[in-house]
Order: sequence, then structure tokens, then C-alpha cells
Amino acid sequence: MDELRTRAETLQAAVADALARIQFEQLLARKQELDTQVAAADFWANADAAQSVVKEQAGLEKRLQPWQGIQQSVDEAVELLGLHDTTMEAEIAAQVRAAEVAFEELKEELKFAGVYDEYAAIMSLHAGAGGSDAQDWAGMLLRMYVRWAEQQNYSVSIIEESAADEGGIKSATLEITGVFAYGKLKGEHGVHRLVRLSPFNAESRETSFAKVEIMPKIDTPEAIEIDEKDLKIDVYRSGGHGGQSVNTTDSAVRITHLPTGIVVAIQNERSQLQNRETAMTILRSRLAQLQLEQHAEKVSELKGPNEQAAWGNQIRSYVLHPYKQVKDLRTSYTSSDPDDVLSGNLNPFISAYLDHTLGE
Repeated sequence: MDELRTRAETLQAAVADALARIQFEQLLARKQELDTQVAAADFWANADAAQSVVKEQAGLEKRLQPWQGIQQSVDEAVELLGLHDTTMEAEIAAQVRAAEVAFEELKEELKFAGVYDEYAAIMSLHAGAGGSDAQDWAGMLLRMYVRWAEQQNYSVSIIEESAADEGGIKSATLEITGVFAYGKLKGEHGVHRLVRLSPFNAESRETSFAKVEIMPKIDTPEAIEIDEKDLKIDVYRSGGHGGQSVNTTDSAVRITHLPTGIVVAIQNERSQLQNRETAMTILRSRLAQLQLEQHAEKVSELKGPNEQAAWGNQIRSYVLHPYKQVKDLRTSYTSSDPDDVLSGNLNPFISAYLDHTLGE
């Protein structure tokens, strides 16, 4: 039984380490706080707020329950082994083995221990310097991420898109919703470089850049508190293809966060109120991402994003000519099939990045 006891205690220590990594106690405390809110007599007085709380409660329950089960099983096995009852050895061995299998399945979650990893993702793409080639490249990246999301059975919605005259996009913002969407996509944040023969000039080899921004979707005001006096809000006439009522009313909204200089402009919806709500969600998401990057505890501590440094933050190169290769410059993970990658096969790059950050 000594060998079995060693296995059980080793697993118990590994589970304890895993619980610390996912901040289990903090998550449990938050779950208990939400349980108290849901039990309140006036909980459903504000239906929208209540639905948000119930959604968060269900998400925490789904994440915590498997860990609670495995912790209880392992602790019980260690306790039973302390009784030194050989008649129970086969039963305890089966219990320990089942816990080991369950732990191996749950270990993948350890890659998603970030504070926002389980959130939906807001992705913004921007064509860099390079004119039509860069705009075409930004459009290729947009298709790549949409295809990746579809392959994961995630939902994708385009929030804003500015088409380029010769094809591709100048910029686009989309929302991607699915299990650990932000946690999986956060490593895509940065500048992506393409080297190829230009489709606009077949005799020229062009290097194009596009910037990808990944943010957790923060749609509850309580999550990121913004002082109204820090906002400059402008409304103007939409210039998009939203129908007559959009183009003839001041429905578009531009919000500037004065302390950081972050600007969010939305004109897709017919309603000014809807555009404002969408803009505020994206602003909160940008501020949350900035907090992560600057390790700030409060929004008031944030400095404006360093756009020049961000554009220089090249993370991956896609070479289509004179050879074929996609290489992540942080992890050195390489693929010799860029067509496959651009068709949405990003999971090997995502896994390599997550493993890399865990090892830091």
C-alpha cells in the first residue's frame, strides 16, 4: 500500500498546486457571493443585471465543480490509506486511478488561469503600412480567424468593418464567443508580417503588416469602472451602409477616454443608444487589456497605449515567397504549410504559445 499512498499523496499535491494556479479559493468566494445575490428577495428587480449574474454563476459552477469533485476524491483516498486497511486496497486503487485520469483531463485548463481567460474575445484588425497589399493582408487575417472560430464551433459577429477600395479591409472589429475564447486568442495580439509576391504587382515581392488586438469582452460596468468625467462623447451622422435612417440621423458614436487617449467609434446600429452601449463595451475591453499589459490594479493608473511600440511588436511571420513558412517569433513554432494556417489551423500555434507562457 506504500506505493499507492505515494501516488495518492503526489496527486493530492498536484491538485493543490493546480487549485492555486486557477485561483480556486477566489473563484469559490466569488461563486458564494453570487449565490447570496441570487437568493435575495429583490434579485430579479433588474432583469438585465440578474441575467448577467446568473450567467456568471453558472459559468463558475461549471468550472469549479470538476475540481471540487477531484479534490474531494483524492483527499478521501489519502485519508482511507491512513487507516492501513488492506481489505480496501483494491477499492482505493480504483479511486486513485479514476482521479488521476480526471486530473489529466482537467490539466488542460491550467493553461487558462488568467483573470479573463474564460471571457469572450473582442478582436480588432488594422492594416499597417503598405497600401493595398497591407489591406489585402488584413482581410486574409480576418478570414483566417473567422475560419478558426467556426472550426471551434465558436460564434462570430462582426461589430465594425471598414472595407478597402481594392479589396481587403482597412480595419474590422469582431466578437468571438466560445469556451476560453479570450484565453486561446490572447496570444494572437500583436503585429503579423506577410512576405509574398504582390497580387497588385506580380513582379514585386512585398512585405505587409497588420495589427491584431485581442481584448476580453467586458460587458458589465461593474467589472471595469469608468469615471464619466473621463469620457468625451461625440455623436455624428453615420457614413456606413446601414440604411436610410442610419445615414440621415446622428446615430454614430465616438467615445474618447481622456486619461489614456483611447478612442472607440461605432456606427453600425440604427440606434445611437445601441452604438453607445457597444462602444462602451469595447472601451471597457480595451482598458481591461491595457490593465493586463501594464500590470495596473486600477483604471486610474493606466497610461495611454504606446502605439508605436505596439506596431513594432511583431509576433509571427507568414512567408509565401520565395519559400513557404509560418513562424512564431516568440515560441519558434514553425509550419511549412501557410495555406493550412491561413485556412484556420491555428491550434498548434495557440498551444505552443500557451505552453511557452506556462514555462516562463
